[in-house]
Amino acid sequence: MTSTDSAQQPTGTPVGTPAKDPWDLPDVSGLVVGVLGGTGPQGKGLAYRLARAGQKVIIGSRAAERARAAAEELGHGVEGFDNAETARRSDVVIVAVPWDGHGKTLEALRADLAGKLVVDCVNPLGFDKKGAFALRPEEGSAAEQAAALLPDSRVAAAFHHLSAVLLQDPEIAEIDTDVMVLGEERADVETVQALAGRIPGMRGIFAGRLRNAHQVESLVANLISVNRRYKAHAGLRLTDV
Repeated sequence: MTSTDSAQQPTGTPVGTPAKDPWDLPDVSGLVVGVLGGTGPQGKGLAYRLARAGQKVIIGSRAAERARAAAEELGHGVEGFDNAETARRSDVVIVAVPWDGHGKTLEALRADLAGKLVVDCVNPLGFDKKGAFALRPEEGSAAEQAAALLPDSRVAAAFHHLSAVLLQDPEIAEIDTDVMVLGEERADVETVQALAGRIPGMRGIFAGRLRNAHQVESLVANLISVNRRYKAHAGLRLTDV
C-alpha cells in the first residue's frame, strides 16, 4: 500500500539541506499574461480576474477584432490581438480554447509559443443525455497533448475547476477556491501558483506531474454534475495544506 504522505528528498538535494518553503513563491507581478480563447467564458473570466488584480493581460482570439472588443469590455488595461500576436507578446500563455479546437490551435502556434510557459486549462469533455463525461485524449490529457505539440515550450496545467460565472461577476470580490497546478519544472509550477494567488481568495497548490493531469481535467465532469443538482458554482478546497 502506498501512503499519500510518502515523500522523498528532491533529486540532487544534499542530505541535510533545509527543504524549501512550499509557500515561498516568486514575484510575478511584472509578467505579461496572454489568454488564448480570451473571448470565451473561461478565458474572459480569468483575464478579468488577473487584470483586476493588477496583472498585465492580453487576450487572444482567431479574430483580432473580436479580441479587441472583448478587451475593451473588460477594461483594467486588457489588450486584445489575434492568437499569434498574443502568444508573441506574452511571458505566460493560458490556453482556454474549446477542446475540439485545442490541438489545431496549438499546432498552428508552435513557433509563436516557443520559449513560453504555457498553462493549459482545457477539459476534454463529452456530453450526452446522462450529462458530462470525461474524454481520454490519445496523449493522456489535454495538457500532455499540449506538451507533445509544443516541444519548445514549457507546459503546465492549472485553472481547470473555476466557475466562469463567478470569475466574470464584478460583484464578487473573492473567488473561494484552490487551483491545482501540475507541471514538470518546479520553477514553472511556482510561477503558476503565484499567478493564481494574485486573485483574492485563490491559492495555487502543486498537484503532481503532467502525467497526473487526466484525473484533474476529468474532475470537471463531476463538478458539472454537482452544479446542476445543487444550482451552484462549486469549486475545490484542499484540506490540511
